[in-house]
Amino acid sequence: MAGSDKTAGGGRPDLASSPAEKTAAANTLHNDIQPDTKAAGQWADDETSAVVKAFDAKDGHGWLISGAVSKAHKTWGEQVQDFVNRLAGDESALRSDSTLLTGTDVGVGGTARRVSVLDTYSPPAH
Repeated sequence: MAGSDKTAGGGRPDLASSPAEKTAAANTLHNDIQPDTKAAGQWADDETSAVVKAFDAKDGHGWLISGAVSKAHKTWGEQVQDFVNRLAGDESALRSDSTLLTGTDVGVGGTARRVSVLDTYSPPAH
């Protein structure tokens, strides 16, 4: 495809595929992306809490927006937590992928060439 960033195999050119690239990607997730996501979430928590408090009821009177923002913030917080959990899962998958695939290769290789009863079979002499 002209102008496409896809490779012939359908993958992306920047897809981490070697063990070193997967380790580097996992480290980036662990050291940069996850902490930055958590920090951004905390900043938004603080700012949203201030909005809720500013519009909350005082002397029995408050703005309806306070409850709406509070509800939206709860939902957003759950989404952020789901995203952080997904990032951690992706990191874990990147770290275990190479080990898993190597173990599978070794296991298949070991069972593929087991001694067969046919190895000891000799056809009758004519």
